[in-house]
Amino acid sequence: MELINPLAESYCSIHSSSLDSVINELERLINESHPHAHMLSGPLQGKFLEMICRMINPKKVLEIGTFTGYSALSMAKGMSEDGILHTIELREEDAQTALKYFKKGNKEQQIKLHVGNALEIIPNLDENWDLIFIDADKVSYIDYYELTLPKLNRGGWMIVDNVLFHGQVLEDNITGKNAKAIDAFNKHVSADLRVEQLMLTMRDGLTLVRKI
Repeated sequence: MELINPLAESYCSIHSSSLDSVINELERLINESHPHAHMLSGPLQGKFLEMICRMINPKKVLEIGTFTGYSALSMAKGMSEDGILHTIELREEDAQTALKYFKKGNKEQQIKLHVGNALEIIPNLDENWDLIFIDADKVSYIDYYELTLPKLNRGGWMIVDNVLFHGQVLEDNITGKNAKAIDAFNKHVSADLRVEQLMLTMRDGLTLVRKI
């Protein structure tokens, strides 16, 4: 299901500031050669993540789902030099691409890359977070949320991607495994009195969550 009019998305992109040359190079590489290029955040969402970081100035950021590093680089671009971003990627090949571009963008000291299962890595990260970005396997979204929310600072933010899941959550009879998981996650957050949330129709849906 097409949720965003491609003409509107193109118009928004034209009238939004661009990211830097390293991020743009990474985007071209993934679009030309990666079999899962649709997983890339893209320029509008990348700029949104950068702007959010400029607004809230987080010192400690956790990203669950690095993919090839596009979103991490976008967030790091908006962070102050003393901010640290921890990002977790399951797939070794994608992690190596990300690491290459972290170095190319001179962000390898600011971005700490962890390779492996996020559910195993997160409990060993002894940090309290100002911002958490979740964009990994959909069936684990509730697990990621519950595992990280206690370590999110009060007044801190969480951004969750793919909350519309290609429009499948809008269907009367949701059948796909991932769509069912996302729908369950959306209901879980909506019923959580520890937070307030705003769902946005950007790209494949983003939810902003603020810990009360």
